[in-house]
Amino acid sequence: MLIIGELINTSRKVINEAVDSKDEDYIKNVALEQVKAGADYIDINCGTKVHNEVETMEWLVDTVQNAVQVPLCIDSPNPKVLEAGLALCKYGQPMINSITGEKNRVNNILPLVVKYKAKVIALCMDDAGMPEKAEDRLRVAKNLHAKLTEAGVSENDIYFDPLIKPISSVDSAGLEVLEAIKIIKQKYPNVHLVCGISNVSYGLPNRKILNRLFTVQTMTMGMDSYILDPMDKGMMGIIYASRALLGQDPYCTDYINAYRKGLYEEIN
Repeated sequence: MLIIGELINTSRKVINEAVDSKDEDYIKNVALEQVKAGADYIDINCGTKVHNEVETMEWLVDTVQNAVQVPLCIDSPNPKVLEAGLALCKYGQPMINSITGEKNRVNNILPLVVKYKAKVIALCMDDAGMPEKAEDRLRVAKNLHAKLTEAGVSENDIYFDPLIKPISSVDSAGLEVLEAIKIIKQKYPNVHLVCGISNVSYGLPNRKILNRLFTVQTMTMGMDSYILDPMDKGMMGIIYASRALLGQDPYCTDYINAYRKGLYEEIN
């Protein structure tokens, strides 16, 4: 299970303000607390800084790496920003967020994946747009898998994101994602599946319960990575419990440690 901490994103007001004021201590603390809570990677996204995104990315990468020694997930649609961040990564294997099946995106991002030997999040969308059905997601995944592996990218470094839509607007959105996870994993058992889970509950009340239950459902189908807030004890507790029930936690060691850390105090 790979957990990618999502909190260092300038679309969040507190992060945006910390970046504007160059508050290194605040950014460092956010990175450190995410790692303490269980993040394996730290995602860095400063996409709102359109006029100085390269410089902001460089500052954030240096600041975060002065606080924690974990790999980084460099998150931007801009290839120049991605390269600026990747060039500074010092710890472990970096990750790129993200590539798609869109022709321009493949042409611009694939060389960076190869150059920096990075893991890559591959969104299941192409020039036809966001897919509706599981079969459409598999079609995109097939094309991306072929392009990535032909370029020498290991299957173990590919993280397909089936793209979750809100069930508030599309009744079958959850089912289609679950089916997509299943068929992609059947076709390519050595790749990984990743997602940001919260979109599924957009526009609905009591979002946390929907997000947590859908996490369990996606894990059961083969999802093995998440972009989320690791400070959410309830969500992290659900993940550890689900891993134990799925036979992914020998002797339930991680589950027991999570219990001892108090992750289940708020779950009645």
